Amino acid sequence: MRKLIVLTIGTFMIMLSCNQNKFEHDASGTFEATEVIVSSEANGKLEIFQLTEGDLIAQGQYVGYIDSIQLYLKKKQLLAANRAIQVKRPDISVQVSSIKEQIEKAEFEKRRILRLLADNAATQKQLDDINSQIKVLKKSLNAQVNSLATSVNSLNEESNTNNVQVAQIEDQLKKCKIINPIKGTVLNKYVEEKELVTQGKALYKIADTKNLFLRAYIVSEQLEKIKIGQKVKVYINISEDKQKFYPGIVTWISDKAEFTPKTIQTKDERQNLVYAVKIAVANTDGLIKIGMYGDVDF
Repeated sequence: MRKLIVLTIGTFMIMLSCNQNKFEHDASGTFEATEVIVSSEANGKLEIFQLTEGDLIAQGQYVGYIDSIQLYLKKKQLLAANRAIQVKRPDISVQVSSIKEQIEKAEFEKRRILRLLADNAATQKQLDDINSQIKVLKKSLNAQVNSLATSVNSLNEESNTNNVQVAQIEDQLKKCKIINPIKGTVLNKYVEEKELVTQGKALYKIADTKNLFLRAYIVSEQLEKIKIGQKVKVYINISEDKQKFYPGIVTWISDKAEFTPKTIQTKDERQNLVYAVKIAVANTDGLIKIGMYGDVDF
């Protein structure tokens, strides 16, 4: 009876050993994805939030917005102030037209006096008086032009300040819209519609599940066999006795050794220190899941 028990246990151990070594590969690891936590860029009530966990959404897709009524009203106020500034802006050419006409008349009178003076029909005093009048009018013109130009420049600066504030409001209004940054699957949703949110509050987490990475671990002796950009074969288990193959590309190799993670098997189990590598894999059929184990052959 004892011999039968020993024989049975021995047979079981051999079968178990064969089963564990059924798939021999250079390294193994787990699949990871590029994950992005999308946060609020504004403060206010979350009026619309159109997504649920598991949704596949496109890059640039609109998924909701935060209340922006006060910002919109502020923008209208600034635009109204700009229109008021335009109304107050003086037309320099119109404002100085009367003085220019006076100068033209004085110049005409000066020419008449010069003709009369040549015929001894006018006096030098008349010429001096008209020259003085023209000089005063020109100074008055320059003063008025400078005053009007200063007023226009001041109004322009005021308008520019308003325009900057309008641009700031428009940027804040833009940030009230929640636009999805990458194409992927919604992993977690942290808030619900109609909740109050603040700037920086996490709204949801999304991951690119179509382009994954296998983080595998290799021993030092394998380093010379791999390089960045190298094409490799990645495998996943689809049943107890069957694996599926995917092409992969080595995108990163750690330059520091680390202790072997407990959940990872390496080609040489006697080594405690291993190097992590990342292998890009296109999840073309959606069978690969985040956190799933995978194998690789270099």
